[in-house]
Formats: sequence, structure tokens, C-alpha cells
Amino acid sequence: MNRHTSGRHLGSAALVAASTAVLYSPPVRRWSLHHGATPEEARRALPGDELLPDPDVVSTRAITITAGPSAVWPWLVQMGSGRGGAYTYDWIENLFGLDMHSAAEIVPEFQHLAVGDVLPLGPDGPGMRVEICDVDRTLAFRSEDGAWVWIFDLREYWLGTRLISRNRISLRAMSRPGRLVSRLVVEPGSLVMERRMLRGIKERAEAYAPARPVMPV
Repeated sequence: MNRHTSGRHLGSAALVAASTAVLYSPPVRRWSLHHGATPEEARRALPGDELLPDPDVVSTRAITITAGPSAVWPWLVQMGSGRGGAYTYDWIENLFGLDMHSAAEIVPEFQHLAVGDVLPLGPDGPGMRVEICDVDRTLAFRSEDGAWVWIFDLREYWLGTRLISRNRISLRAMSRPGRLVSRLVVEPGSLVMERRMLRGIKERAEAYAPARPVMPV
């Protein structure tokens, strides 16, 4: 390798390293983990936080839906592998064998969810146990290995509903390389998938919701 080629490779490596440092700088990471949520929503304690009190990673993402909580709830309770899907990019989910097929309608047989029910997460993943099922308010799952808690919180809002999705994750069982992969690959990937999921729920709830009265100006 001549000096010119060596210098070019070193320059490329330096550019990649600099780009990675910028991409995963603390401000960008905070934006990624709390996309769509207000600072108050990111700080707010939610029912279910106590299920994993000392997580290594917390993400709080949110969206405004112009439909009431009762119009959003049916789409949440039918989510899952082999059920109503996750309203995100099914083809990506199914690369991992998760059997996700996002429903375009409310499926009656998937509306009866209760505390203690365990939903599968693909053929190899730990099941997700329903820990809180407070209709039109809070739906919280905890993985059977105890390393992941996923909370959906619905709040009345003058436009309809603020839907908050919070993930609390423990990385204690991971190796150091595994933690690095989680931070550099899984965290940004979760933003892409969860942003699409929230938009998918919004689109469905708004399309099926009863017409809301127009507020006077």
C-alpha cells in the first residue's frame, strides 16, 4: 500500500469515527430516545415504571392522536406476534421470524387481554406478560426474563390523546460488545421502528374514530 492509499484509508477511517461520534453524541442520543415526547413527558413517572426500577436504557416516545383514548385502546390490546402485528415495517420484523402482520382493522378475537396473559415474541424470544391492563389508560408488559418493560400510557388531550410509549431495558446480562451493539445499532433502529408504529396507531385510530365536534375559534 503506497503512502497516498494509506493516507486515504486513514482519512476515511477518521471520517467514519468522527461521524459516529456526532451521531451518538449525548444530545443526539437524547433526541433519539425521547423522540416526540415533551421534556415533562420524558421525566414523568408512569404506571409500570416500578416493574423495572433500575434500567440501563429508558426511551420515552410520544404522538398526538386526534381521537379519544377509547378509540386508541383497541389497536393497542390486539398488538403482538401472530395477533394484530405492530403497525410498523412488517418485512423488517419478519426478517427475525416475529410473525408480524399489521392489521388494518380491529380484530374482535384479540380484544380480550388481561393481566397474566403472555404474548409470544417470535419463536425464540421471551414472552411478554401483561402486568397492567387499565382500559383506556395504561397497558404494560414485562418480558419473562425481566429485562424489558414496555408501557403504553394514554392521556386525555384537547386534541384527543397523547400516546406515550416507554421502554425500560436492563443490559446486565449482555457482554460489553453486546452493549455497544445495543447502543449503536438497536437504539437508532428502535427509533425508526417505534416512530412508524406510533404513526401506524395514529392513522388507524383516527380513521376508525367517531367524528369529533369542531371546536369554535
